[in-house]
Amino acid sequence: MTEPAVPAAPPASAMPAAPATPADSAAEELAAARAAHTLPQQLEALLIVADEPLSAVALATATDHPVREVRAALTALAAAYDGDDAATARGFELREVGGGYRFYVRESLDPIVADFVHQQTPAKLSQAALETLAVIAYRQPIARGAIASIRAVNVDSVVRTLLARGLITEVGHDPETTATLYGTSEALLGYLGIGDISELPPIAPLLDDPLEGFTHESQ
Repeated sequence: MTEPAVPAAPPASAMPAAPATPADSAAEELAAARAAHTLPQQLEALLIVADEPLSAVALATATDHPVREVRAALTALAAAYDGDDAATARGFELREVGGGYRFYVRESLDPIVADFVHQQTPAKLSQAALETLAVIAYRQPIARGAIASIRAVNVDSVVRTLLARGLITEVGHDPETTATLYGTSEALLGYLGIGDISELPPIAPLLDDPLEGFTHESQ
């Protein structure tokens, strides 16, 4: 008995192509961007937009390069920014702090930046800035995420404003998360007319819940 013929499968070229998904398009754009730019260019782009120091591992993941290549590229970038002498050094530098890398204004240029900020920034602080400054003053050292948790709002721009005004400063990094920790500056103490944060007035009597967010005050 002759078995019925099985229809031949159409050639692959005749099969309709599956529609591209947004994920496919994003992956293609990412691959094209990585191919079109050098590793140093990619690292610079990531470091410019970073709010916190980025580890070599995080940068390696973002650029799809081995960690050793990323570390070598970071070292080369830092040397290039430093130049051969003061005349060829860039106005910023690449530092490794708290297990991560971040751009900073070159320390020798701090007076120029401070003068510019003083001229461009109005003296009066917003209510949001005052509230954030109070949280930092009474909870320091404190990370930006903890400040946002207490205030229940995003505080990135406010923290940048306070840093630019010289009212707060970076005082270290959390040993577990490497997040930057902030505290009040000597300039703020001068504005307040006190010599140490221990001289700040008690805040608990001013709160609806004296313990909320300030449990350490009595310690």
